This record gives sequence, structure tokens and C-alpha cells, in this order.
Amino acid sequence: MDKKQIIIIGGGAAGFFGAISAAENNPDAKVILLEKNRTVLNKVRISGGGRCNVTHACFDNKQLAKFYPRGGSFLRPLFNQFNAQDTVKWFENQGVELKKESDGRIFPITDNSETIAQCLEQKAKKLGVSVMTSFGVSKIVFEENKIKGIELQNGEFMTADAVLITTGGNPNISGYQWLMDTGHTIVPPVPSLFTFNVPSSHFLDLAGVSVQKALVKVAGKKLIQDGALLVTHWGFSAPAVLKLSSWGARELAELAYDFTAIINWIPDVSENKIRQTFDEIKKTNPKKLIQSNQQFELPSRLWKRFCELSEIDENLRWIDLTVKHTNKLIENLINSSQKVQGKTTFKEEFVTCGGIDLSGINPETMESKIIKGLFFAGEVLDIDAVTGGYNFQAAWTTGFVAGKNM
Repeated sequence: MDKKQIIIIGGGAAGFFGAISAAENNPDAKVILLEKNRTVLNKVRISGGGRCNVTHACFDNKQLAKFYPRGGSFLRPLFNQFNAQDTVKWFENQGVELKKESDGRIFPITDNSETIAQCLEQKAKKLGVSVMTSFGVSKIVFEENKIKGIELQNGEFMTADAVLITTGGNPNISGYQWLMDTGHTIVPPVPSLFTFNVPSSHFLDLAGVSVQKALVKVAGKKLIQDGALLVTHWGFSAPAVLKLSSWGARELAELAYDFTAIINWIPDVSENKIRQTFDEIKKTNPKKLIQSNQQFELPSRLWKRFCELSEIDENLRWIDLTVKHTNKLIENLINSSQKVQGKTTFKEEFVTCGGIDLSGINPETMESKIIKGLFFAGEVLDIDAVTGGYNFQAAWTTGFVAGKNM
């Protein structure tokens, strides 16, 4: 009897994990991984600034599912099969030592993504997975709703008993046409995880200045997130903005990335508390210069800019602070209006929301409900998460489950 042939399309995180899982669960099968580019695991290599944020130290499956603006409820039961704790255990069993950072993100102790890429490549090789690069696939071949094989871009046909698609996200819906031909519905892709361009911002020359916690909301919408905020040469970045862009991916796309963001730079301090603080300083340090006496643990350059925007010049002392100055300063601190005009991809990591509609996938096996023997994993699905290792976790989980069931 001929060997069972399993084909994985896409040499990224989900593809490799799916191939490894398939090879482990089908030791007698021939497992082939096809990648259209000349190199594999490219996104793994550049992720996390070249350090590879493997997963997040969120070991409660219910909580973990909450970090996915799209696909959380679909992933929730899948985490019972393979979750963040399993990821940590898996890599450590391969001899990769991991470390948890203060914000919960997990990286290899080497701080080098190459460690993760090499681990996956070596494991696949050890299991006999055949990795073939520069092999693009143009068509999924099936008969009577059962997989038959695939057609390569060069016209060649390869038979397959099971096929796993892990081709990642695509910014254009046309990139999904070959998958629509299988009868699957595509949720139109839009960008997720991006930074805000604010060309008119009064803070651009303060690029590099950050606060540990700010609250950012979109005017006129119910979109609001908090977290660290970073001033950039083009506008704003860091978790507060990235989380907002992720949860608001569809709404912000509809606004053509032209909207007003409202920033509260000190969300843990109430307006009353701010006024009380100012009154106390007036009594205790009346002669101190306001600009050079920053408050609320704000960076001095940022405090100085708030003062300038509130028409408080460098010679003004606390004793001279008027009601008008106070109101303006409070407005700038807790209700800072920023006109967003466009977006910028976060580092080299583009994440799309959209892809294969999850209603067409078996949530226990990752197999297509339309074509027997066809499986999906990773970002090609309409699953995406906020930044922090969660997108990789979805890749490991869906890849593991798909591979196991092939």
C-alpha cells in the first residue's frame, strides 16, 4: 500500500508546527512542506524586533481567549488541546530555554529569533518532513468534496491524502481567490496592529518620549484602550495604540484611517486630584517655576510641552497660575485631541484581520466542513490578536490541532 501523503502549504510558524504535529501523529506518512519563497520562517525571524515573542504567560485559557479581537471564542476550546503552557513546555523539551519579561511576554533566553527558527527546522528535519522552497501552489484539487491533491504554479500536480493551508494573511482579497475556489467564504482583509500617523501633532519633535500608562480613545466611537504610549516621528505607537488598532481594525478601516484620537496622559489621576495638586503646590512651593517643576511622574520634556500648549511660559511661577492656565493645562493632560491621518505598519510585522471564515472550519479538528482532508491553520484564518505573543500562540495551537487530525 502506498504511503499516505500529507502536504502543508506555507513555511511559517503554523506551517512548521502543523508539519511537525502531522509527522509525529502519522509516523508512516510522507509529510511535505511547500513554501513559495526561497526561505522559510521569515516572519518568525523578524518578529519581536528579531527576538521572537514566542507566546504570552497567560496560562488561563479563558483569559487567553480574551486577547483575540477576532477568533477568541473559536480558539477557547482549542486551547484545551494546546495552550500557552504547552508551548512553553514544547520548546523547553526541544532544549530551548525561555524567559518571561515583566509584561508577560515570553522570549527565548538568547533574545534571538534564530533560536526558534532553527529549533523548528531541526525538529521537522528529524521527523523526516520534506521542506521544499520556491514551490508556489495555484490550486487545491478536490473531487466530490474530498481532497485529491494540489496544482503547483508550474502546472505540476501532486497527490495528497490531506492538505494543510497555512499561507498567512494577505492584505488583498484577490490573494484569497484560490481558496474561495474551494467554496470557503473569505472575510475581507483589513490591517490590524498599526501605529497612528498624526502629521499635525505638537509632539513629533519629542519622538522617543513615552509614558507607562495612557488612555487612548477614538472620538465618536466606543473604542478605548490603555497602556504604554510612545511619541514617534510620525505620531503615536506602543500598546495603547496597537491594542486600539487591533480591536478597532474594521471600524478604523471604514473611517479610512482619518479620525480624532483623544489621549488622557494620566488616566489614574482624576481632574479633582489634579486641581488639588496644583492648589497644594501654590501653597507649598509658590515661587517654583511651573515648566521646570513637572508633576504626575511625566517626562520633563513632555510636561514642558503641555505647559507651552497651555500658554504657561518658562518664567511663570506656581503662584501666578491663573484659572485659565489651569483649565488649559488640565485639558491638555486628560483630553488631548489628536487628528489621525493614516497608519504605519508596526515594525516589519503586518497582521491582517480577515481571512477564511471560521464558520466553515471544524472547531475541534481544524478540518474544512466543505472538503474532507483539507485543513487550515494560522493567520490565513479570520483570527488575530493584540501584540504580545498571542498571534504566535494561535499559530502553534491551530497548527498543532490540524497536524494531529490529518
